[in-house]
Amino acid sequence: MADTMTVEPYKPTYRNYVLFVLFLGYVVNALDRSILNILLPAIQEEFSLSYTQLGLLGGIAFALFYATCGIPIASLADRTSRKWILSGSIAFWSIMTAFCGLARSFPMLLAARIGTAIGEAGGSPPSHSLISDYFSLKKRGTALSIYALGVPLGGMIGLYLGGHGNDWWGWRTTFIVAGLPGLIVALLVAFTVKEPKRAAPSSGKTYNPFSALQLVAKRPAFLHMALAAAMHALVWYGAGNFNAVFLVQTHAMTTSQVGTWFASIALVGAFGTFFGGFLSDQLSQKYNDERFYMLVPGASVILGLPFQLLCYLHPDTNIVMVGFAINAFFASVFFGPSFAMAQALVPASNRALAASLLLFVQTMIGLGIGPLIAGMITDVFVPIFQANALRYALVTIALFNIWSGVHYYLASRTVREDILSAKAEA
Repeated sequence: MADTMTVEPYKPTYRNYVLFVLFLGYVVNALDRSILNILLPAIQEEFSLSYTQLGLLGGIAFALFYATCGIPIASLADRTSRKWILSGSIAFWSIMTAFCGLARSFPMLLAARIGTAIGEAGGSPPSHSLISDYFSLKKRGTALSIYALGVPLGGMIGLYLGGHGNDWWGWRTTFIVAGLPGLIVALLVAFTVKEPKRAAPSSGKTYNPFSALQLVAKRPAFLHMALAAAMHALVWYGAGNFNAVFLVQTHAMTTSQVGTWFASIALVGAFGTFFGGFLSDQLSQKYNDERFYMLVPGASVILGLPFQLLCYLHPDTNIVMVGFAINAFFASVFFGPSFAMAQALVPASNRALAASLLLFVQTMIGLGIGPLIAGMITDVFVPIFQANALRYALVTIALFNIWSGVHYYLASRTVREDILSAKAEA
């Protein structure tokens, strides 16, 4: 069966509704994940935590379980009902987010975040797979970019709610409030989203997780794209974990001020997210060349670097915020193109697993190592740079975007051949 799918299931109105519901799921996913960042200053003060402990809480503790649980859940989604797995996952991570507010010690909070990670592991892979069955390849980059808008929008809501909620109610109640909307979205997925007929391999052969891993290993474009996304995620999560702490300490901002600024900046990131998928689709169709799905995000991570350095090195708070806004646009471009290619580089029967494999590499390196490395570098820099330790640690982390850009370029060199190979094996 050709991946382009000449006939899309269901009417456009319903397809768009399903995309909207899945988007809402990603919004609460990003909300529940990002709200921790803005609450870290208050948590650090209450539990007297080091920067390394903050990095552990926001990084590897979450990422390890998110990534390792994602693959078996995605494999199950490729064989069973994706909507029920997604609905249950949303409900579980929402409840665990609320439990974070009940933690009375650092280990308890760490355990609750691990629970959130396990739930969120079942979010994106079945969503990507559903979108890929609802939308043909020529529309998929845009559809997945719209879905990926959940990250900046959810982050915006999480940062605003976290910043102001911390001042209004304290960080504990804020966590509880943040967990409630997901339960409503879980019900919408369960009772309004239809499971489309799954695209079957034309050969009649059913792929298993091990064969999917072998297929991915033969796709240089997939491997380079995964590493590119991982290096960019290392910057995204490593710096993002400490941006609020940096602004509170260095620019004497309150958490409410940080939350308001970052909520506005997240809207700029939303434009970048949509623009990345839309531009990749348009250029790819105009020139009949899928390399643009790699070249567009590759260029964006490099173009955003000077503005990110401005964020940490300039003394004027207003200019710093302009830097954060412009960097947010470029930093968000990679979502749609990367997600679309993860689906195009494997046979249709392994789409959820392919999304999970991309997220596994991205999460373990980006979310898992990024905040921890940033925290450890900061602790090492404290005796040397004292009050500026966090500033120069974040500058160091930002430079990993150069590495990301190199891998996107390397992925572009074989992506067309790898897509043809995936279609031939479908």
